[in-house]
Amino acid sequence: MDKRFKPIALPEQLALRRKAIEEVLQHPEWTLAATVRHIRTALRLTVPEFARLTKVSSRTILDVEAGRTAGTVLTLERLLGVVGLRLGVQRLVKPESTAHETTPG
Repeated sequence: MDKRFKPIALPEQLALRRKAIEEVLQHPEWTLAATVRHIRTALRLTVPEFARLTKVSSRTILDVEAGRTAGTVLTLERLLGVVGLRLGVQRLVKPESTAHETTPG
């Protein structure tokens, strides 16, 4: 736990985790860098603490948060998995084209 904060009880830690998940899900436009940083700061963890928890090096976490690297799939799974999220693929819905419509006449 970040030393700038007083230690918090387990129920409060779980509430922070739920809140972090809700905020991430409400903002699909966030980059992976912003999402990882938000999760770490919402849980009140320093980079070294987050590194120990996720088994990802501090340097990699700093690089992901700064946008210098996107990280590997395994790395991102570990970073997101700390709050029960998984990396996924989603199809973008394209607006229907009117080019296929025929005009009468």
